Order: sequence, then structure tokens, then C-alpha cells
Amino acid sequence: MTVIVDDFIAPVCLQDIEILYQDTHLLLINKPCGLLSLSGKNPLNRDSVHFRLVKEYSTATMVHRLDFGTSGIMLIALTKDCNAALTKQFQSRKVAKSYVALLQGHVENSSGQINSPIAKDRLLFPKVKICSEFGKPATTRYKVLARYSDINTTRVQFEPLSGRTHQLRIHSQNFGHPILGCDLYGTADSHAAADRLMLHAEKLAFIHPVTNQPICGYSSVPF
Repeated sequence: MTVIVDDFIAPVCLQDIEILYQDTHLLLINKPCGLLSLSGKNPLNRDSVHFRLVKEYSTATMVHRLDFGTSGIMLIALTKDCNAALTKQFQSRKVAKSYVALLQGHVENSSGQINSPIAKDRLLFPKVKICSEFGKPATTRYKVLARYSDINTTRVQFEPLSGRTHQLRIHSQNFGHPILGCDLYGTADSHAAADRLMLHAEKLAFIHPVTNQPICGYSSVPF
């Protein structure tokens, strides 16, 4: 029997959470890089988005998560009914998400779509892997925003049409252009090229579950 142990200890995050929008039903926040979405099982990983928010918003619950190293916009429910309605929107893929990333190398096509199924890698937790036999369908659209010849880097916009764990990170590696600063997927050079994961959740669009009005939240890219 293989016992999976997560021995990751998150370094202290000194950056604050920024409230981008709030009403009595939900919050839109800007998560800093280097902060967990939820506190981990290890008591040393107590600090997180949820841990901080419930001190001021006691009913706050997580509708979705961002990776530890990913910065950007997150949606937080403040009531049970709102959580249930927003969760349904995520599950039915009615929430539109847009990310910006810096990738190693020059992406040849100006736009495209990555279709590579993703499965858990039980031998290399917490990593995932591309697996056509056991993986779940995963689709990512991309558009090149800029190519930097002096540093051999491409800035892209990602639109994940599915919400698999580490989807953008493993898809980037799979098509030959890992995200700079990524410690799990890529090369030693791509990891060393930045002091953080160069991935930011820029936009999040959804229907407000109470007012039924469309909302598009935006978080400016810090890199």
C-alpha cells in the first residue's frame, strides 16, 4: 500500500488580500501569490484565504480555489444558498475564467486549443499527468499577447474550458512551453527564470445568483 504524504510547508505570506467587490451575498477578492486557498492538514499551513476571511466574514465559504503560487481573482460566497448556486455555475461550466501567464520559449501559433486529458499521478503527489487512458477531458484555449525576443518568453492569455487540478501548468508543459517559475512542471531553467509562478487569474465572469445580473470581475496582472 502506497501512503501519500504532503510535506509541503508554506512560507509566510506577508501580502494582504484585496477586496475587489462585495455585497451581502458574495465577495470578489485578489489573492496574492504564495497564499493557500484553504488551510492544509499540516498545522503549520494554517494561514490561507479562508482562514483570513472568516475573521471578518464569518460565513465566508470557498466556491473554487487557486493554486498556492497563482495570484488573482477569486469568488467567495457569504451565504449557503449563494454557495450552492455558484457551485452549480462552476460545475456546469457557466463561469468564464481568463488567466495571463509567461511561458518559456516562443509559442508558434497566435492562438490555439490544447486538448489533453489529465489524471492524478499517484506516485508523484501532488502532481498530475497527461493520460489518454485514465485522464479526464481537459481543454484550454490560448492566445498569444506578446513575444519577447530578448528573454525568449511568450505572454499568453489562457481560457480553461474545464477546471482540472493544475490544468494550465500541465497543459503548458505538455505543449512545450512551461510556465516560468513553476516548480512542478517544466525544466530547471523555466523554474529558475522567475521568483514566483508567473500565472495570474485576471478575469472571472458569472451570473449573480440573487440579482441575476452578469458580473465580470477583473484583477490587474502584477507582472
